[in-house]
Amino acid sequence: MPDDDNREQTGITSKLSPRSVAETVSRLVEMVGAKGLKVFAVIDQAAEARRVGQSLRETVLVVFGSPAAGTPVMVAAPLSALDLPLKVLVWDDAGQTTVTYYSPGFLAERHHLSADLASKLAGIDPLTDALVAP
Repeated sequence: MPDDDNREQTGITSKLSPRSVAETVSRLVEMVGAKGLKVFAVIDQAAEARRVGQSLRETVLVVFGSPAAGTPVMVAAPLSALDLPLKVLVWDDAGQTTVTYYSPGFLAERHHLSADLASKLAGIDPLTDALVAP
């Protein structure tokens, strides 16, 4: 896993999952749907690497969000569309499934969001906490 100093500097949050990559991705997609959020894409980056004859550890990017919550953020800070919808990377780090994403505080600071707009991104922390709970 990336070292703690690097994560702090880049606003990256990583959590360990007790499940396989596939099980963690499946659970995340179910949880997102249960919260009424939209899954925009599930990108199996390892499968794409295999398609071009290359090897990559299990690596899946899940792109999701709420247009109702994200649109006001993008209206106020157009470049936030580079970071929205939210993305969670589920990947194998030497046999340990890791869940990684940009922290909502980092995104709020990066895009100079008001507290109200920042709160629209904050749900990713409790969602991923529940995702990696035993």
